Amino acid sequence: MGNFGNLIMNENMKIFRRPRTWIMLSILALIALLMPVLLNEGMGSSEVPYWQAAITTVQVVFFLNTIFCVVIAAEAVAGEFTWGTIKLLLIRPWSRSKILASKYLTVIGFSILSTLLVVILATVMSYMLFSHSVTQDGSGASASHAFALWGYLYVDLFITLAIAFMVSSVFRSGALAIGLSLFIMFTQNLFSLIFNPVRYEWAKYVLFNNMDLSRYMGSETDFGLLGGGNAGMTLGFSVAVLAVYYVIFMVISWVVFNKRDVAG
Repeated sequence: MGNFGNLIMNENMKIFRRPRTWIMLSILALIALLMPVLLNEGMGSSEVPYWQAAITTVQVVFFLNTIFCVVIAAEAVAGEFTWGTIKLLLIRPWSRSKILASKYLTVIGFSILSTLLVVILATVMSYMLFSHSVTQDGSGASASHAFALWGYLYVDLFITLAIAFMVSSVFRSGALAIGLSLFIMFTQNLFSLIFNPVRYEWAKYVLFNNMDLSRYMGSETDFGLLGGGNAGMTLGFSVAVLAVYYVIFMVISWVVFNKRDVAG
């Protein structure tokens, strides 16, 4: 256990000793603090409930947060091959599974840290600026609503990181991992519209149609991305589908990484 702890510490040092990591975190912090200020300037503190201001801020910043986390995940494994440092890791008395696990846990740890940074700063700044809003009641925005939505956003991020980590492990290309993850982020809604579960029964099992859990906020049942019918999907169903995809992504990552010959 001590050796594994050293591995995780080593991976964290690789991430946090790079200036770009602190630049990314600083950008997230700055935007999380400025967005409520912009909302206050544009709409006035009496027009927006502070929980709604916090929700809006986190939703805006979370897109950038996902991109930054994907960059970290994409280079977790691919970077070792690019820099030729993977051989230095493999000659150590650690199994490949432990090495990959330490990298993955470090990526997840960074994503949790960056998410908490955004949520805390956005909430605190929103409270400072909008706590006296006269429209608090009946706005639909509350602590439970906010944290549920942010939880769903993190699930989307969690699955996107799993994809980036898998591509990084399989293809040893950070650029491909980042590009594919960004492609999924930008086209997720488009593919959900094309392969609508209301029209195609099999589309219920497509990854894109299950990543956005926030659509279940108003109901436990999804009534179709295009409307006009019940897609027959529930929150539990989507979580189960995502869990299956997640296991597949992790198994592929572990199998390929453990079988790969790095002698060349």
